[in-house]
Amino acid sequence: MFFRTFTSVKEQVTDILEAFNSLQKRLDSMNEKVDGLETEVHQLTRANQRLNKENNQLKQRLSKYETPDKNSSNSSTPPVKENMKSEAKRRTQSLREKSNNPIGGQSGHKGCTREVVDNPDMIIEHHSDYCTECGADLSSSESVLDYAIQEIDIPVIEPVIREHRHYTKVCRCGCKNRSFSPRSRGGNAIVFGKNVRALVIYYSVVQCIPYQRMQSMLKNIFGIEMSQGTMRNIIQEARKKSEPAIAKILQYIKDSKVVGFDESGCYCNGRLDWSWIAQTVYYTLVFRASGRKGQVLTDMFGDSLENMIAVTDRHSAYFALNFLDHQICLAHILRELKYLYEVDDKQKWSVEMENLLKDAIHTRNESPEKRIETKSWIERLDNLLDWNLEKPDDKFKTLRNGLYKCRDYIFKFLENPLVPPTNNSSERGFRKLKVKNKISGTFRSDDGADAFFSLHSIVETATKHNQPTLEALLAIF
Repeated sequence: MFFRTFTSVKEQVTDILEAFNSLQKRLDSMNEKVDGLETEVHQLTRANQRLNKENNQLKQRLSKYETPDKNSSNSSTPPVKENMKSEAKRRTQSLREKSNNPIGGQSGHKGCTREVVDNPDMIIEHHSDYCTECGADLSSSESVLDYAIQEIDIPVIEPVIREHRHYTKVCRCGCKNRSFSPRSRGGNAIVFGKNVRALVIYYSVVQCIPYQRMQSMLKNIFGIEMSQGTMRNIIQEARKKSEPAIAKILQYIKDSKVVGFDESGCYCNGRLDWSWIAQTVYYTLVFRASGRKGQVLTDMFGDSLENMIAVTDRHSAYFALNFLDHQICLAHILRELKYLYEVDDKQKWSVEMENLLKDAIHTRNESPEKRIETKSWIERLDNLLDWNLEKPDDKFKTLRNGLYKCRDYIFKFLENPLVPPTNNSSERGFRKLKVKNKISGTFRSDDGADAFFSLHSIVETATKHNQPTLEALLAIF
């Protein structure tokens, strides 16, 4: 009896030890897992600290573009730099509004097509020599004209080489007579004709093709090998020969009553210069200056400014000059108003101001030759300028203050039908310059820049007179 009880107690003790051992193993396993999790937490913490540090560095780098407070680290940022979100809105907006008209030619649009010429350069006849059904010979059969088409193509271009032989005749008195100028010392026996020279200027000034690409094109298409130095000499020669035409354009603009002005930066020989444009309906003059002040126009046009109505943007230099009158560009203001609406679409001030300017332009378009009284338009403008804007943004204040200053120069185009409401023509005159800057980046010499501006003035003036560009360049030579 005692032995049986002892055996039972021994078995219970053995079961407890096994249970303790099992619990110990589970406890050891849990401790290992806890240690592993602690290690992973430490690793994640270090990674999080590193990411926070990188995030702060990126925020600091980005802050100079969002809030451009000037310091030594962001001195390269323009002083008028706006935050990236606002800039994206401003740069992606256009005054062109989508219409409900279908794509393509509109109803009532007068179409045009090429007309057949009476005397083609070449006639090619197409006959059937055999029957397509039975194979009979048709070479001796009479042909009946079915239809004719005319094909426009360009010939295979090869350079034309002309040899000019210059003779002298000796008079009885012993004098040598010639109908030509004597050959210059060191002159080349091979020169390029005026067609080639005009084409070089056309490619450089009108199409803005760099010398290297022009060199390749002349060789591959026309079979003409020309050095870049020769191209430069041709352009400089054209610049000198165009000086009388430039002087006439300048005088015509001086005598004009309404002149549009604009200025834009251009890089020349490693520095920032300013290109200026003065243009009318029929003439365009583009020139280069070292500054943006109004003194540039005073030096160029002198007292003739007193007889001009200047169509410009709101650059302060124009209003420091003694013009007869001013008309500010409404397209600039409309773009700013559209931008302000995108910034805050809950306010109505920019919408009402935009409607006022558009109504004025529409009224002028409906009566292009009529003198329109501006009193009612100025009253509407004054009412909008006196609006009490609730907590206006700085951009609203800036535009409204600018309109206060230019209040008397907003509706001049209504009083005078010759005055346009925008300065878009002047901005279009700069388009080739901007293309040139994008392609080449800069002018490498002052002479090259001045030659481009002079020849560009000739081309733009010829275009306004509906004269073919290449013919205008040929006329220089």
